[in-house]
Amino acid sequence: MKKWTKGLSVILIAILAFSLAFGSAQAAASGPSANAKKEYLVGFAKGNKANAQSSKNLITAAGGDIQHTFQYMNVVEVSLPEKAAEALAKNPNIAFVEENAEVQATAQTVPWGIPHIKADKAHASGVTGSGVKVAVLDTGIDANHADLNVKGGASFVSGEPNALQDGNGHGTHVAGTVAALNNSTGVLGVAYNADLYAVKVLSASGSGTLSGIAQGIEWSIANDMDVINMSLGGSTGSTALQQACDNAYASGIVVVAAAGNSGSRGKRNTMGYPARYSSVIAVGAVDSSNNRASFSSVGSELEVMAPGVSILSTTPGNNYSSFNGTSMASPHVAGAAALIKAKYPSMTNVQIREKLKNTATNLGDSFYYGHGVINVESALQ
Repeated sequence: MKKWTKGLSVILIAILAFSLAFGSAQAAASGPSANAKKEYLVGFAKGNKANAQSSKNLITAAGGDIQHTFQYMNVVEVSLPEKAAEALAKNPNIAFVEENAEVQATAQTVPWGIPHIKADKAHASGVTGSGVKVAVLDTGIDANHADLNVKGGASFVSGEPNALQDGNGHGTHVAGTVAALNNSTGVLGVAYNADLYAVKVLSASGSGTLSGIAQGIEWSIANDMDVINMSLGGSTGSTALQQACDNAYASGIVVVAAAGNSGSRGKRNTMGYPARYSSVIAVGAVDSSNNRASFSSVGSELEVMAPGVSILSTTPGNNYSSFNGTSMASPHVAGAAALIKAKYPSMTNVQIREKLKNTATNLGDSFYYGHGVINVESALQ
C-alpha cells in the first residue's frame, strides 16, 4: 500500500511537471516578457503535504525557484513565470497561488485631540517640543515601543526597579499623548519631539504611595525637568505631597495633573489631589464636541479642559488603544506646555501657565469647565 501511494505521488509530480513544462514552453513562444518571473506564495492542498524535495521538483519543473519554505505551514515562497503560476494554480494538489504583493506601513493616525487643541497649527509652524524635558509620573513607560523615544527615568516603586517597563499600560498611553513620534506609523503626540522621561510612581496594579510620588517629583526637580505630568490622584490631601508640588513649581517646572474621574454632584467639589493644589494645573476632560465628560471632576480649582474621551495612544508591546479619563486630558496640557516652552525657551512656568489659561476657549461655568479648552495656536501667538 505504501509503495502504491509513493508511486502515485511520483506520477502526480511527473504529470504536473509535464503540464508546467508545456505551459512554460507556450509562454516562451509568446515573447520575452512572458518569461519574466514574479514572486508568489504557493500553498499545498490539505492532505497532500509535499516534502522539501517534491516541492523543489514542482517549482523547478515550472521554471521557478524556491525562495523560502515556511516552517509552520505548508507554503513556499517562489519566483515563477506568470503563465507557469497560472498553470500551477489549476493543479488539484495546490491550495492556492497568490502574488507576493508589497505592503506598506500602516499610515500614522492623528488622534482627534491634536487638531482639537490646535496643536497641528504649532506643528505646521515648526514648533514640535524640541529640547523640552517632560517627566511622566505614572506606571512607567514601555521604552521599547517603536512610537516613543524615552530618554531615561527612575522608579520609586518597591519591587519594580525598571521605569522603562510598564506592566500596566497607563503610563505608556499617557506618554504617547504627550510625545508619540512623527513617523509613518501609530499615532502622533502633542509635542512629538519633546524628551520623555519615565518616572515610575505607580505599580503594575496602578497604585502608588504618597512618598513614591513625592520622590518622583523631587527626581524631576533634581534632573531639570521642564514639565511634570501626573495622571493620578486621590481623594485626600497630603502636606508632604503638597510641599513637593510647591517645590517643583517654585523651581520653574510646569506641574500638570488630572482633575479626577469622580464626576459632578451639583456644586459639590469632586476634585482629587494633587490637582487641587494651587501649584498644579488641574485638567478636566471634554469630548470632541466640547461637552464635559460625565466622569470629569469639578471644582473651583479646575483650571483648563482638554480631550479625554476615546483617546487613541500607545500601549505596551507596540500596541495602541483608546482610553477615557482625565488621565488622558492631562497629557494634552503637558504637551501644550512643552510646545510653548519650545517656542519661548525663556518663558517661565508661571507665564506658560497664564498663557494656557488666558487663551483657552471659554465653555461656560468655571466650576465645571475652568477657563475652557486649551488652544495651542492662540497660546503660541
